[in-house]
Amino acid sequence: MNERKNVVAFASNPVTLIGDETKVGEKAPEFTLVKQDLSEFKLSEASGKIRLISIVPSLDTSVCSLQTRKFNEDASKIKDVQIITISMDLPFAQGRFCGANGIENILVASDYKDRAFGEKYGFIMKENMLLARGIVIIDKNDKIRYVEYVPEVTNEVNFEKALEVAKELENE
Repeated sequence: MNERKNVVAFASNPVTLIGDETKVGEKAPEFTLVKQDLSEFKLSEASGKIRLISIVPSLDTSVCSLQTRKFNEDASKIKDVQIITISMDLPFAQGRFCGANGIENILVASDYKDRAFGEKYGFIMKENMLLARGIVIIDKNDKIRYVEYVPEVTNEVNFEKALEVAKELENE
């Protein structure tokens, strides 16, 4: 498995990302996540829709919580978009978080079991085996149209840019 250094830092400490860098224009690799009810979710289940994937290390941190709540609120502003938040949290913890925070407009699922998303999209931090913070947007034809690896994992994603790209894709 390919490793990449000096791409992101976690709390100002450089970390190594496992997997190849995801690039705009590539075909989106299939992956399987675990939903809160322990059933599986495959990327292909949302085929034909725009997918905005919000990647967070853990829902139990303030920035990850903010990112997830913000995209849950923004989901109503973009009609043909499936928003998926992915973390390494156990599905039970994700369910507790979603229930406590009224997260009902987006899919929150875990990559803990197979790490398929993290490896195929190059978001796993080797040092702690959590996902680095970022965004991936996939169009209706399964092509990657936007990628953001947040350079400092404790900082926020560019919400405005991600929503702008998703809205532009709705109009294509």
